[in-house]
Amino acid sequence: MAAKKKVPEQKAVTVDKKIDDDLVAQAYIQPITQAAFTIEKWQSELDLSALSTALVKEVEKVASGNMRRPEAMLLSQAHTLDQLFNSLAQKAFTQTHMPHYESFLRLAFKAQGQCRATIQTLSDIKNPSVVYAKQANIANGHQQINNGVPAPRTEDKKNQHNELLTELPNETLDSRRTGETISIDSELATMG
Repeated sequence: MAAKKKVPEQKAVTVDKKIDDDLVAQAYIQPITQAAFTIEKWQSELDLSALSTALVKEVEKVASGNMRRPEAMLLSQAHTLDQLFNSLAQKAFTQTHMPHYESFLRLAFKAQGQCRATIQTLSDIKNPSVVYAKQANIANGHQQINNGVPAPRTEDKKNQHNELLTELPNETLDSRRTGETISIDSELATMG
């Protein structure tokens, strides 16, 4: 008879479920963790732990100022999007039904737009735009800045509304002459 192996008793490890759930949630929402999960879904033969470690190293390189991988990534994506555009445009050409033709072209133009945006981003990384600031408006309260514009000159103004009404004393405002009454339609003439 075969003797049964005695399994050693395991001591119960108590872990606060709330703390454990919080740590898992914090790890799960990290961008590196999300990226590792997504890459692992598309490339199932990769080890999730090794992938996360490699991503952390890449993030540290970028944080230290090394932009070689992000630049290479953007350039590769631009090439891929360009290929996607050309492939979809060629498929659209072979379609005989308008909805299929339209769908393929719409997707092709979206890929073209994304390719343009990717190249623009790469260009912005390689050649950042220079901002020339003439001044910095930093104040805790009200601040007036004139920037070389001369202050407006005040004129000695007389009481203009009196001058506009008349030029001669006791002259009437309405200088038009009174016209004669025309009696074309006598039925509508005023009574009185």
